[in-house]
Amino acid sequence: MVAAEDAGRQSDIAGKLGVEPSMVVQEIGWDEDVDETVRDAVEERVGDDLLDEDADDVVDLVLMWWREGDGDLVDALVDAIGPLADNGVIWVLTPKTGRPGHVEPSEIAEAAPTAGLSQTSNVTVSDGWAGSRLVAPKAAKSKR
Repeated sequence: MVAAEDAGRQSDIAGKLGVEPSMVVQEIGWDEDVDETVRDAVEERVGDDLLDEDADDVVDLVLMWWREGDGDLVDALVDAIGPLADNGVIWVLTPKTGRPGHVEPSEIAEAAPTAGLSQTSNVTVSDGWAGSRLVAPKAAKSKR
């Protein structure tokens, strides 16, 4: 029964992130501290492996694992926008408050508009990680 409960939880994680079957998902910032349950849930929902940072494909969703000390968030977001589809989403996943590598929410709120993105929501993705959903503003999309 534990496996069924885990599977249900994984589906909920992918649902929270707006992951749909057949989406192309790129993962940026993987390290040994990432939550494998989140990764597994996303891969299960899309039915494929996550693309790594070097992939050239157009992507529907980016999972960006981001920690304090990882560098300049604006630069990382600008790089992540490159392969993003017009209606694509970037999820910045950060360690929760009190955990090593925690990033203040204000840092994401300030970096998003500088990179040309809007922050639309925040979710808890696991016991250790929180997510901030970033998208290109509607006005910018219509000008493309």
